[in-house]
Amino acid sequence: MNGLTLKHLRYFNALAKHLHFGRASEECAITQPALSIQIKELEAMVGAPLVERTSRHVRLTALGEDFVDRTRSILASVEELDDLVRSSTQALTGRLRLGVIPTVAPYLLPGIAKALAAAFPEVDLQPREAVTQALVEDLLEHRLDAALVALPVSEPRLIETPLFEEEFVLVRSEADAQDPIPSPDRLLKMRLLLLEEGHCFRDQALAFCAIDGTPVRDVMEGSSLSTLVQMVGAGIGLTLIPEIAVPFEARASGIHIARFKSDVPRRTIGLVMRRTSPMAEQFDVINDIVRNLGAARVAEVAQLYP
Repeated sequence: MNGLTLKHLRYFNALAKHLHFGRASEECAITQPALSIQIKELEAMVGAPLVERTSRHVRLTALGEDFVDRTRSILASVEELDDLVRSSTQALTGRLRLGVIPTVAPYLLPGIAKALAAAFPEVDLQPREAVTQALVEDLLEHRLDAALVALPVSEPRLIETPLFEEEFVLVRSEADAQDPIPSPDRLLKMRLLLLEEGHCFRDQALAFCAIDGTPVRDVMEGSSLSTLVQMVGAGIGLTLIPEIAVPFEARASGIHIARFKSDVPRRTIGLVMRRTSPMAEQFDVINDIVRNLGAARVAEVAQLYP
C-alpha cells in the first residue's frame, strides 16, 4: 500500500469510532469533504471498500472491521513510541493529555495548570473534561496520557494511584439550617438533586442514600454541581457536593453547608494511566501537585465548616 500514512489511519479510526463523517471530521479538525477524500484514498490503496455509505448511515464493511482493529493497534504503538521518547528525560516536556472528571475539573484543574506551567514551562497541557467511562475509553485507546477520576475504576489495564480523600457535604436551604442533619434513610424521603446519569458522583451519592438497597424516591437531575446548588438556593431540594467544591459553590445565596456526623460519605481521587505507559516516573510530579492541591482544599474546608 504505497502512500499509506498515519494521517490516513487516524482519519479512518475517527470515522470508525463515530460512524459519522461530520463528527469524525470535527475530531480530526478538518472539513467533512477533506475527510471523505482521505477515506477514499485509503480505500483505493486497500483495493476494497472499508465503509458502506448510505444517505443516513455509515457502516464498516467486514474488511473495515478487521482493518480498524489493526489500525488501532498501529496507532497505539506509535503513541507508545512517543511516550518512550518522552520518558527518556526526567522532566515533563511536550504534550500532556490529561482527562479530568466534571466534579474535579472546575475546582482543581486551574491550579494544576498554573503549577505545571510554573514548574515545567515546556509542557503543553491539553485537558479533557468528561465522565469516567469516556476518560477510561480514551486512555485505553491512547487518546489520553492519564486521567484524574474517583477511585476505584477497576480496569485491569490501568494503574490507579490514590492521591487524596474527601468527604461529601450536605447543601440545603438556608431556611433549614437549624434542622437536624438527615440520616441516609431520611434522605430517601426528601427531594434530592443529583447529577445526570453517567457521572460517578451521582452513583456514589445514591449508594450513600440508598444504603439498604432501597431506591431514592424523588430525584431531580442537573448537568453540573453549580446547577444543583443554585436549585437548592431556589428552595427546590437539597444535594451533596464534594469538599473541594465547597469554596466555590458555597458562594451561592440561600444555601447552608452541613457535615454529616455519622456514616459520612466520602470518595478517593486518584490518577489512572495505562500499565504499558513508560511515563510513570514523569507523572509523579502530577501526582504531587494534585495531592497537595487536594489536601490543601480539604484542610481549608475543614476550617470553614468543622
